[in-house]
Amino acid sequence: MVHKRVHRKRDGRELLLYSWAPLEDPPLPEPEEAPAPSSHLRYHPLRRAWAVYTPHRQGRTFLPPEEHCPLCPSRPGGFPTEIPFPRFQVAVFQNRFPAFVETPPAPPSLPVPTAPAWGRCEVVVYTPRHTGSLATLSHEERLLLLWALRDRYQALYALEGVRFVMPFENRGEAIGVTLHHPHGQIYAYPFVPPLLEREAEAFREGPVLLELLPHLGPYAVDREGGFLAFVPPFAHFPYEVWVVPEAFHPGLWTLSEGEMEALARLLGRTVARLDALFGEPMPYVMLFHAAPKGEEAHFHFHVEFLPVLRDKGRRKYLAGTELGAGAFTVDVLPEEAARRLRETGLGPF
Repeated sequence: MVHKRVHRKRDGRELLLYSWAPLEDPPLPEPEEAPAPSSHLRYHPLRRAWAVYTPHRQGRTFLPPEEHCPLCPSRPGGFPTEIPFPRFQVAVFQNRFPAFVETPPAPPSLPVPTAPAWGRCEVVVYTPRHTGSLATLSHEERLLLLWALRDRYQALYALEGVRFVMPFENRGEAIGVTLHHPHGQIYAYPFVPPLLEREAEAFREGPVLLELLPHLGPYAVDREGGFLAFVPPFAHFPYEVWVVPEAFHPGLWTLSEGEMEALARLLGRTVARLDALFGEPMPYVMLFHAAPKGEEAHFHFHVEFLPVLRDKGRRKYLAGTELGAGAFTVDVLPEEAARRLRETGLGPF
């Protein structure tokens, strides 16, 4: 049974502690109040998309030493962290430097449309340990993390005005991560971002992934309890991996307990495979794509891993054709990427 403890931080932000057994320690001192957010939205008239402008985020914490890590447990008499408890398993709290907030300031008047940056941003701390990854967490820790994300999906989609919720992880300094402690984030958007709107349009036209699954033999990397990990034949990143339920599900919230267990195992093995590929932690972005609000009848839930190494010591950089035109060039054939990931020797493949 998952236990959830709700704590209101001194500056009003919410902190949630998820655990397999109740946590009853009294809170310790907390950091000073967070800076006031200054976010707003501006509309791009050519790309027809909203962007978030967040000048207050320029001062966010950047690669602190371990003794000043804000995501570690607090210790009596020690550095006050974002988690003012000496023990926790999974912690979720409102971001100290959010892009979206529930009480945003009024946007400026500009020559282009603007709007308040309403929404919510949360930090998800995977473990009290300062080092580690989805690959090194125990199965019970990964499973608890998934149950915490499931709870956050349900709570955030219940907020009036939220259109899309996305948990994600930026891993590695090559990606631009600013805290080393194993963690991810959750954004609750007041709009459906452009890439997700395109996916939703495709799923409205037909069950794209369900139709693709029977043809993925050469691209399959791993399988577990109704989930398939594969390199998409249309991958934009070398060694890109998707993890997809083989039956239709719009999001984590519809998975059975057995499917939650299977997904936890497969996510861990997927990261372990990526790390084994070049003998070092693979920098990546991991994205949970679940149904935007109103798209639950046809949007097929999946998890995307977008790694940025194309070979050992060689990064995939976005160049002019990708950034300027949105047209990707990919140096590694998806079939070859899948073969190399299978040959890491992890799991049943």
